[in-house]
Amino acid sequence: MKISDFSALTFDCYGTLIDWESGISEALSTWAKSRGVAADTADLLATFGAFEAKHQAATPEALYPEILAATLRDIGSEFGAEPTTAEQIAFGRSVQDWPAFPDSAEALAYLKRHYKLVILSNIDRESFRLSNVKLEVEFDHVITAQDVGSYKPAPGHFKHMLADMAEMGIGKEQILHTAQGLFHDHVPAKQLGLTTLWINRRAKTEGWAAAPTQNAPVKPDFEVPTMAAMVELHQRELAG
Repeated sequence: MKISDFSALTFDCYGTLIDWESGISEALSTWAKSRGVAADTADLLATFGAFEAKHQAATPEALYPEILAATLRDIGSEFGAEPTTAEQIAFGRSVQDWPAFPDSAEALAYLKRHYKLVILSNIDRESFRLSNVKLEVEFDHVITAQDVGSYKPAPGHFKHMLADMAEMGIGKEQILHTAQGLFHDHVPAKQLGLTTLWINRRAKTEGWAAAPTQNAPVKPDFEVPTMAAMVELHQRELAG
């Protein structure tokens, strides 16, 4: 099996294409410093990951800025510094400031010449629109949490995508789901029988940072450290 065997790539966005950990770290560290919270970045990210997942599961109908605001309220309670309404709103809007990984735009431009490109994102349409400007590519299809009324690892994104792709004449066997997150993406994708490629951007870093601890065992079909490395793999396959 080769990645060049597939005709469509479905992507997680945040953590895979957009550097959400840097963006979250910057926003949380700025807030913590302004409130005198003595917590390092690793503690803030781990706390974020736990509370974000809790709110996504409990309120799947909430838009992502609302999830972020609720998450900051819990983080504030955890560290004894209740955030103001303005701080919650600002954190909810911080997605627009999260940077793209340096290799994302160039890699997507290359892959667009060979595949249909689809986004499956735990976010709302407007926040993704702002991030997509940094990715500099037009995706063939975009599916957000706002569209399906749930957050990964719930299967809604994947079921919605499979139905939409079938209408386009693209079967499950032609789809390669590409993502950094094991918890949010690889586990549910593999449960539905999809082939997956792991962009393991944290290969040299311990822990799970802003994602919940991975408990369910999962084995992606391919693994590369970056989007640039994925492009290089595809080029080697085409070269034979």
